[in-house]
Amino acid sequence: MTAKDTIIQGKAILGIEFGSTRIKAVLIDENNKPIAQGNHEWENQLVDGLWTYSIDAIWHGVQDCYANLRKDVLAQYGCEIHSLAALGFSAMMHGYMAFDKAQNILVPFRTWRNTNTAKAAAELSELFVYNIPLRWSISHLYQCILNGEEHVASIDFITTLAGYVHWQLTGQKVLGIGDASGVLPIDPATRNYDATMVDKFNKLIAPKGLPWTLNDILPKVLLAGQPAGTLTEEGARKLDVSGNLKPGVPLCPPEGDAGTGMMATNAVKQRTGNVSAGTSSFSMIVLEKDLSRPYEMIDMVTTPDGSLVAMVHCNNCTSDLNAWVNIFKQYNELMGIPVDMNEIYGRLYNCALTGDADCGGLLAYNYFSGEPITGLAEGRPLFVRSATDNFSLANFMRANLYASVGVLKIGNDILFNDEKVEVDRITGHGGLFKTKGVGQRVLAAAINSPISVMETAGEGGAWGIALLGAFMANNAEQLNLADWLDAKVFAGAVGEEIKPTAEDVEGFNKWIEAYKKGLAIEHAAVENK
Repeated sequence: MTAKDTIIQGKAILGIEFGSTRIKAVLIDENNKPIAQGNHEWENQLVDGLWTYSIDAIWHGVQDCYANLRKDVLAQYGCEIHSLAALGFSAMMHGYMAFDKAQNILVPFRTWRNTNTAKAAAELSELFVYNIPLRWSISHLYQCILNGEEHVASIDFITTLAGYVHWQLTGQKVLGIGDASGVLPIDPATRNYDATMVDKFNKLIAPKGLPWTLNDILPKVLLAGQPAGTLTEEGARKLDVSGNLKPGVPLCPPEGDAGTGMMATNAVKQRTGNVSAGTSSFSMIVLEKDLSRPYEMIDMVTTPDGSLVAMVHCNNCTSDLNAWVNIFKQYNELMGIPVDMNEIYGRLYNCALTGDADCGGLLAYNYFSGEPITGLAEGRPLFVRSATDNFSLANFMRANLYASVGVLKIGNDILFNDEKVEVDRITGHGGLFKTKGVGQRVLAAAINSPISVMETAGEGGAWGIALLGAFMANNAEQLNLADWLDAKVFAGAVGEEIKPTAEDVEGFNKWIEAYKKGLAIEHAAVENK
């Protein structure tokens, strides 16, 4: 069947993911191959000291993204999208969206990027004897309670961004288990919210006399493959303002970007892992067993089918690196040199590989926002050197590349050095790996492990959520998720692997020790500016 026939017959599957800077739609065929896509660029806003995206921006963004997908389909195949075999939504995980009974949002969406929840996260971590990160929904909710925010008494439902969009299009208040694990800890045995922690939380807030318990306001947890409702008439119009898309399309459970990253890199099986490196970065290692104890630097989440995952999440990754590259773009423009951003990135990144393994003593801190792993509630991007350091372009770029995964290394050292976690394969995806071989080599040195990058990983999370739609719609053999990915998506796919060199590992280890000592400089910058 041609791609055009697949679309006309309503057998294509659509995945849409809300990333930090881009909303992306990927349409796939019955062989799970992308056949069309659409995009919409957007940016978060700092409003009253909190990072947010407005409700209007959410709907304008997804509508524009879908409209651009329609244009791509029309340009390539000369046809319209009237129906789909499945549809799925994913988004940046965690954060806080609270609604009243009339479905009005009570306060602006608070994204994962906010770090104002330190008191709540600390108290809940102690109560649950479990690491509760600042960005998790339960931290935001409890911080609102601690702050005495008026809206808390009016809460009827809380969810994530993916859960919100899914709810508005289907009427179903549900979440995929991976996204739900960023709301409240999941019990691996029941594959539902941890009942003991729910009970502890309800007892904790009982003196407040609120008209709800946690059980009343949380979305239902679903596993990959389970049906999660269908597109309503109102939902179809809300997504496709042209009116061509018909209601009745089945939807898979909405997921977080961590889960879709695991899908896109075939990393849902135990002893596999992936690293996503873009605006933020995170590593996901699927565990064979629980860790020996809670760690503040490691979040315990799940795969889309409920396996336990150790997640190291860093708020900052490539934003500062991109800002420095933009300086070189401006220099080219100043000199009247034609600008090709791919060439600028490629030349600068490859230049970095010629630098000293320890960056010649140069340090960079890429903290656009706070970084909980290193104890920073706010961020100040810094470049630091002494007069005796080897200050060269190669070392400058290498230090900024190291900085993009420096915090990630600190967290993963616990997993590999302290907990002796074993992995068979780690796959990288995201913007850091776009320049072939460079980001891979830097990450391999940082975590002292071979890193693979697959061609398909470039399709990203929108492809990942489309695959979850396909797993729900096209799994007649009833395979488990890992086996289905191996057989139906990645069969014969070979990634390009780069192994760490002893020199690079030694250099990165030397650099990270200087980086840790230099964190005092970052703290001073936050305190004094």
